[in-house]
Amino acid sequence: MIKVVKFGGSSLASAEQFAKVGKIIQADKERRYVVPSAPGKRNSKDTKVTDMLYACYALVEAEEDFRVPLMKIKDRYDTIINGLNLKLSLEEEFRKITENFKNKAGVDYAASRGEYLNGIIMANYLGYEFVDAAEVIFFDKDGIFDADKTNKVLGKRLAKTERAVIPGFYGSMPDGMIRTFSRGGSDITGSIVARAVRASCYENWTDVSGFLVADPRIIDNPQTIKTITYRELRELSYMGAGVLHEDAVFPVRKAGIPINIRNTNAPEDEGTWIVESTCHQSKYTITGIAGKKGFVSVNIDKDMMNAEVGFGRKVLAAFEENAISFEHMPSGIDTMTVFVHQPEFEGKEQAVISAIHRLAQPDSIELEGDLALIAVVGRGMKSTRGTAGRIFSALAHANINVKMIDQGSSELNIIIGVSNADFENAIRAIYDIFVETQL
Repeated sequence: MIKVVKFGGSSLASAEQFAKVGKIIQADKERRYVVPSAPGKRNSKDTKVTDMLYACYALVEAEEDFRVPLMKIKDRYDTIINGLNLKLSLEEEFRKITENFKNKAGVDYAASRGEYLNGIIMANYLGYEFVDAAEVIFFDKDGIFDADKTNKVLGKRLAKTERAVIPGFYGSMPDGMIRTFSRGGSDITGSIVARAVRASCYENWTDVSGFLVADPRIIDNPQTIKTITYRELRELSYMGAGVLHEDAVFPVRKAGIPINIRNTNAPEDEGTWIVESTCHQSKYTITGIAGKKGFVSVNIDKDMMNAEVGFGRKVLAAFEENAISFEHMPSGIDTMTVFVHQPEFEGKEQAVISAIHRLAQPDSIELEGDLALIAVVGRGMKSTRGTAGRIFSALAHANINVKMIDQGSSELNIIIGVSNADFENAIRAIYDIFVETQL
């Protein structure tokens, strides 16, 4: 059994946090490959090292003196090294960084040094081999991740390495230039490493004990999701839930490797398992609730619309002409509604209306703004009768008017439209009816 473990910035922000991480890794001999992020915030007023590096390189590009800010970054690392009582010096590494900054090595190079340096410290602390991500993770000449080459080279390299630390967030271009992943960088690296070594599990350690059923800013102490499928995760992520980015999931999903989200500060918690499929029934009918504010509904009415071949295509062509993507498109016999992001739509609304009239000749068009969309997601909904009825009942009891409801044929999710003003209360009402009443 092989486990790949990734630790986020908050898990590695200080020597104290490093010590916690060390205990977690040493507690399980199967945790053989470690992917660290750069040091995060030590407190709410602190600055992430990656942000410090971006600010430092901005001075480089402005032809200003960057040495003092760079030394502050060095101090952050030296504080960790001294706190761990390591016999390690980063003097030579910072000399190279200084030289490369002077030679304008690029903003990606600058940002990547946070993970790179933390990887050196982590390898030294654990006694593991350090493997520079630039040597094993590759992008093509267009800056697109080269999955096949990476999997081949990384798999071959780690097959010869019993235990290793591979810094997250970056790789290299064909010309040797450093390239970073755009979003969820270290999470993506962990997933790539897990696939390359054919891991039995990818543990992603952060500062929360897994994913929550609902947003904790809206629901006080929401329940943790024990198991979630990739499809459910995608639905919740699409609607704004703070979960792993899709790019971080794809490599392990393709290889059938489960992900376990864990809490560095509460390692005894099981966290959340992300799996391809499961026969385990979720504790509740729903798996999670997520949503976004700031939508406009474009309601198009035309008699005998359903009998007109190509009507929907003509309507959507009006949005395409104006470079506007749509979120949802529920329809009736003579009506069709297109939901779009309000900030994206507002400046082009009259152009879109004109285009719809020109292309589709509707009887009327009505707009309604300041709407929110809420996704209720759960594999358990398919085998449970009356789910939609319970949602409507809960919302009616909370005096919330439902503007739209849209359920896919998979019965995995139900999308509900409400006014922005009712957004939080709607989520509370749905959470109460499905979770609180079942506790």
